[in-house]
Parts: sequence; structure tokens; C-alpha cells
Amino acid sequence: MTNIKKLEAELWESADLLRQGSKLTSSQYCMPVLALLFLRYAYSRFKMVEAEILQNRPSRGGRMMPVEPSDFAAKSALYLPREAQYDYLVNLPENIADAGLKTKDGQDINSLGEAVNYAMQLVESQSEQLTGILPKSYTMFADDLLSDLLRIFNNKTIDEVGGDVIGRIYEYFLSKFAKAVASDDGVFFTPKSLVKMLVNVLEPTSGIMLDPACGSGGMFVQTGDFVNHAGLNANTQMTFYGQEKVEYNAQLCLMNMAVHGLNGKIVSGDEANSFYHDTHNLEGKCDYVMANPPFNVDKVKSESAWAAGRLPFGLPGVNAKSKEIGNANYLWISYFYAYLNDHGRAGFVMASSATDSANKDRDIREKLVRTGDVDVMVSVGNNFFYTLSLPCSLWFFDKAKRAENRDKVLFIDARNYYTVVDRTLNEWTEWQLRNLQAIVHLYRGETKKYQALLNDYKQVLGDITVASAQAALDKQKAEAKEAIANASRKDKKRIEAEMKATEDALEDTLETARQYEWLTEKFGEGVYKDVLGLCKIATIQEIEEKNYSLTPGAYVGVAEAEDDGVDFHERMNEIHAELKRLNSEANVLMDEILKGWEELK
Repeated sequence: MTNIKKLEAELWESADLLRQGSKLTSSQYCMPVLALLFLRYAYSRFKMVEAEILQNRPSRGGRMMPVEPSDFAAKSALYLPREAQYDYLVNLPENIADAGLKTKDGQDINSLGEAVNYAMQLVESQSEQLTGILPKSYTMFADDLLSDLLRIFNNKTIDEVGGDVIGRIYEYFLSKFAKAVASDDGVFFTPKSLVKMLVNVLEPTSGIMLDPACGSGGMFVQTGDFVNHAGLNANTQMTFYGQEKVEYNAQLCLMNMAVHGLNGKIVSGDEANSFYHDTHNLEGKCDYVMANPPFNVDKVKSESAWAAGRLPFGLPGVNAKSKEIGNANYLWISYFYAYLNDHGRAGFVMASSATDSANKDRDIREKLVRTGDVDVMVSVGNNFFYTLSLPCSLWFFDKAKRAENRDKVLFIDARNYYTVVDRTLNEWTEWQLRNLQAIVHLYRGETKKYQALLNDYKQVLGDITVASAQAALDKQKAEAKEAIANASRKDKKRIEAEMKATEDALEDTLETARQYEWLTEKFGEGVYKDVLGLCKIATIQEIEEKNYSLTPGAYVGVAEAEDDGVDFHERMNEIHAELKRLNSEANVLMDEILKGWEELK
């Protein structure tokens, strides 16, 4: 079985090594590389659909009728002219200038960069959604570098794995580029675990979805995955609309959607500035709104914002002198609410400070709470973003809340619930996401969904417990150490890889067991209860008593710290003794340095 995570990492490492050797910046490299991944996806899907078409293709005069663009359109796939097919580009001769290649307009093609530029033009001619989107900057690449890149993404494993693996690879590359390529107007990539949490709570099925700050399109992709996973077709069930002020980000978005087989109406540029334009005229029409807007934006023109509408609770605070809004967070929050129809749901990322900001923000928040449509509030810890370390909050509105929850809000404090990826990045794993979603299900009275999660755990774990999983892992580590130590030089790397794969699988099982234990210790077989330090259902009256704060920590309280079995005073004495010893050593060292210095004089 192919390890997709390993494949992603290997492809990235290979591509990034080429970038380092080329002296290109990440900004220069990002878009062309992602477009090559898109082209690879388009070709993979083209070949799959072509095979389906040819199975029942009629023949004439003993010859099979050639495939046509309309055949592919009928199957929601791009038709690729020969010059835009990936294998054609990969197999072009080394000296293209002598190959006599020409465009359909008779222009000479003298380099691989020109050939790839032409391929992108041909792809755009087959798709209205992609017109003017794909980069044509491949002549800045040396032909040998570009050839190597094409070959890297021609990895046959991609086709063997099948499914949406190229979409996964695209997202993986996006996340890697996001660490190095920060948009001047905000972060263009919302981490996957945050997006999945939004989608999991909203549970989209059909209708109109809007992201008015759509960045690279993660909200659309995860929504599409959620709908498709439910056995439905996202393109027939959903209509996707997006606004993105930064055109570069919109290009990433459209490619991302195309790689995942999604269609959408995305507008970019000045007319997509959500503060001043409802470009798609969707006020009161959306079934779902999802967004990660830029936080704490200032200098928004109040008169223009008011004229643009979508402010059911009025304007936030305005500077009397400049007539500008000093912080636009509550503009966004008002917009998200205004876009919803009478049964719509919204989920969005917002700066943590917005949950209890004062003055006009507080007044708007009171009006929001009193609608009864604020559904769930989630606090998220530090380091969930690639370019920011600040905490944030997830907000959820639901205009069709069940009657018994109309005067209630579920608060979840997840600041201490996450998995560390590295020293600068945290995330929620799939099981952690499902556990958080389970709390929402119980709050909504959806006990069958909770039971389904328990069944999924049991299918994976069987009778395995945390203790038994830990014992199996410890045993494997000991056996691996011995096997590697006794291996011959020629077998050592192979045995190390095999043992590491087994160890990783056992680590995954142990983590799954821990998450199952975490969930069942708190909610057992499926009864919601407030858990100190984690979650609480608060009434509107309780929220009023806290001056309409929507900060989860104000409601859930602080869980008692677990006794780690360490005697505090004993440990402090140990630390003091260690510091004393180190200080003594430092003094001796300093004396030696000074002595040596005196001898040199």
C-alpha cells in the first residue's frame, strides 16, 4: 500500500531542491509549480475519462471515431489537445529549437518553457473558469530545471493510488508554500484542520455556499469532499461563490477547485472587496457561509461600507474625525450573518479579541446573541496558522437551530486540545476533529452520530486499549533496536525502513486509543454534560450576565491540573542544586579564561 504522506513529502523535497538550485524565490516558484500539478491532474483525469469513452466508442469503416471535446464535457472533464497532454511535454526532445514545433497560429516554439506556456493556453481555451488564470511564465525556468520538474510530477505512483491524491498533493504544496509566501493582504492558506472543523460543524449537504474572502479555496475543497463523502455530487448539490480581493490568491483558488473537480464563480480584484461590494448579490440567499477573513483590518471607509449594506446590526465604531472604521472584525461578522437565508448556517475564523471587544462591538454582539442564532463558539490555541502564532476563535451561526437550543450557545475551549506538528505548528488530527464534532452532535441531540463515531473507533481498535497499544509499541521499539543492531550493512537501511513503518502504524493505533479514551471518559455512551475546562452550554441569560462575552473560557472554567506524581518542593530543591552546580562550573571556567588571558598579555 502506498504511503501518501511519504509520497507528498518526497515530491516536495525533490521540487524544493530544484528551486534552491535555480535561485528562484518561493513567490516566483509557487504558482508555476502548482499549475504543473494542476496539469498533471488534468492529464490523469483526461486519460481515465478517455478510457471510459473508448470502451463503447462506435467505429466507422473499421476505424474507431476519435474522441471530441464534447465527449469530455459530458463527463465534467477537460479535453486536452495533444500539445497540452502531460506525457507529450515530458517526452519532448532535449533540443526543442530543432524540433520544428509550432503553435496553431504558426508561431515557433523554441524552448520547453514556451511549450509549457502554450500547453497552458490550450487548457484555458477548454475552460471558461480557467481563462486567464494559468501562469505563462515558464520561460523564466531553464529548460533542464523545467524538464526535471515535469518528470518529478510524472511519478507513476500518483496514478496507481488514484482518487483525489493529486488534490491532496496540491494542498500539501500549498501549505508548504504558505510558510514562505505570505500574501500582503493576509494569509492565503487556511490550515486544513481549521477548515475541516468549520465544515464538520456546518455539515453542508446542498445549496448556495459563499466564501467572501476565499483565499486559495480551502473552504470549497473541504465542503466538496464532505458532500462527496456523503455519497452526493458536490457540483450538482452545491453552488460555490467566492470573492477574493487579491488576484494571485484567486488564481490559486480556481486551480485548487479545478484539481478537485469543482466548479465555482470566483471574482477577484477591486470589485471583490467585500467591505464595499456584495459582488454576487447574495444577501439573504446563502445556505452556508464559510470564511477566514483578514483580522483587525483598519481604515475602512464607513460611508462606503454603510452604502454597501449587509449590516443588520449597524456599523462598528467609527472615528469621528477620519470617518473610518478602526477595526473591521464586526463588519465581517455582520456580513456573514446577513448573507444567510432563513435556515442558513455560517462558520468562520475570527481573531480571539472579537469575542469580548467593547463599545460598538459589544452592542452588535448583544444583538447577535439575542437573535438566538449564535450556535457554537470554539477557542483555538496558538500556532494553528503557518505565518501567525496568535490564537483565534471559530464562530458558528445557525438560523434553523432546534427549538430547545434557541436560547443556548455551546462553548468549547479547545486551546489545550491539539497535536504538535513541530515547534511552530499545531493541528487537530482526524480523530480529534471528530471528537470535537461529537460534542456538537450531543449538544444538538444527534446521539446516533455519536454512536456511529464509537463504532468507527471500535472497528479500528477492536479490543485494543491505551495500555495494550503502549506495550505493543514498546516491544516493537526494543525488537527494532535489536534487529537494526544485528543487521548487515547491506540490509540495515531496508530493515530500518520496515521497522519505522511498523512503529508508525503502532504509534497511530496508540494515538487512536488515546482519543477514544479521551472521548468516552467524558461522554460515555452518548450523554452530553458540561466538562470543566472543555465545554459548557450557556443560556442567553448567562451570557447577558457576562456582558455578552462570547469567550469560551469565561464559561467552561479551568480544569484541575492532573497530579503528575512529582513532589513540588523536592523538585524545586533538585533544580536549585542543579543551578548551584552549573553556577560553580561557570565560575571555574571564567577563572580559567581570565588566567589564560593574563598569560597572553
